[in-house]
Amino acid sequence: MTQASPAPTPFANRNLPLLLLLARESVIGQFRPVLNAHGVTEQQWRVLRVLAERGPTEPRELVMLCGISSPSMAGMLARMDDLGWVARKPMASDQRRVLVSTTAKSRALAARIAPQVDAIYARIEAQLGKDFKRQLYASLDRLIEDLGGLDETASD
Repeated sequence: MTQASPAPTPFANRNLPLLLLLARESVIGQFRPVLNAHGVTEQQWRVLRVLAERGPTEPRELVMLCGISSPSMAGMLARMDDLGWVARKPMASDQRRVLVSTTAKSRALAARIAPQVDAIYARIEAQLGKDFKRQLYASLDRLIEDLGGLDETASD
């Protein structure tokens, strides 16, 4: 004898967190093979890209900009330092604070990866359309801004 499934709960809205997670997986799935081929994790690429765009940055800023928890960021920066991908230097104005920057090795790595990443962006834009991409970016920027942005409790 089979048990009947419970009646579905009548939620008024679609599951937005799940939809965003599925969308993220659909997008990152396009980039994952390139990153894997170069031995770079998605999180490491986020850090390298932020550093390439912003220059030297404090770890607490990287946490917020990359959406990676503080404990995970600390471990990852240590591993990236061991790989020669980042350099960490105390700030001249406050020796307790550190600036993280790229190295020649990581800049060369990013230069090898960037054309492949740009090609994926071009393919996504061709598939979805330039207007959709523009509207999506604007909608995501608004969602992040209106719902409070990122904080240091961001998870991986």
